[in-house]
Amino acid sequence: MEGYFRYVDDILLVYEDNLTNIDEVLNLFNNITPGLIFTLEREKDDRLNFLGLTITKGASELTFEIFRKLTTTDTVIPNISCHPLEQNFAAIRYFANRIHTYNLDHLQKQKETDIVKQIIHNNKYDTSLLNRFGKNTKQRKRHEQEKQNQKWVKFTYVGRETRYITKLVRNTSLKVAYTTKSNVGKILEMQKPQEPNKFDKNGVYSLTCQICHKKYVGQTGRPFHVSFREHYRDYKFAKNKSKFAQRIIEEGHAFGPMSDIMEVAYPASKGKMLDTLQRFYIYRKTKLGTQINEKLTV
Repeated sequence: MEGYFRYVDDILLVYEDNLTNIDEVLNLFNNITPGLIFTLEREKDDRLNFLGLTITKGASELTFEIFRKLTTTDTVIPNISCHPLEQNFAAIRYFANRIHTYNLDHLQKQKETDIVKQIIHNNKYDTSLLNRFGKNTKQRKRHEQEKQNQKWVKFTYVGRETRYITKLVRNTSLKVAYTTKSNVGKILEMQKPQEPNKFDKNGVYSLTCQICHKKYVGQTGRPFHVSFREHYRDYKFAKNKSKFAQRIIEEGHAFGPMSDIMEVAYPASKGKMLDTLQRFYIYRKTKLGTQINEKLTV
């Protein structure tokens, strides 16, 4: 083995075929930790992609060019967005740094420059931004060293108002970092499907007194929350239509919230099946000695 280079889970191996059996090396890697599975990608036509580079093996040296996957869209935060300029320019700054820090020859550097300018133009920016971020590399490094003792504070960016506020700390040791609410996490959270409410269905339900723990079993062809409101209305206005409300009033007990006292026994459509299910659940509560339905319903 002549060379071993690793970045996170990407490994580059340089070897000679007559000295190293790469398939045996792959087996050794996979036997070290059974939970990890390594795969092998061989160079093709003296070219190999590693991280963001395509490495080409020449007669006496290696040459490099920027590698982009086929799925790359080259879409960045557009100029018309309401993000902070620091975030808008982040991708352009990255592209510029890559051109000037990667070991590219003159032709590859010019090719990448043309591609990046096209990306900048497609996202409604002025292509001169590439020159702005590509120059003064030494000056930027010196400036970064001066910032090591500075502290950062975070502001949620909402527009010009945020700029006016953060100007107050411009001449201090505090540096401002902007964040936005329109990120991928927030978007996915907004699009997360809401789980259906169990009380929006209909069928057989039970109401439990929070004091004596007696239960009333009922049925409804309408949503459960509608039946709950009817029971509560009978309790509030002291009507005798609801056997559960009548029991609560007679015993002087409290009428609790729906989430605490109402339980969905069996969701079902209205009909004879619903009558049978109600009688069954009343029978179960009667056997346990906890039912407050009329005896005639058993």
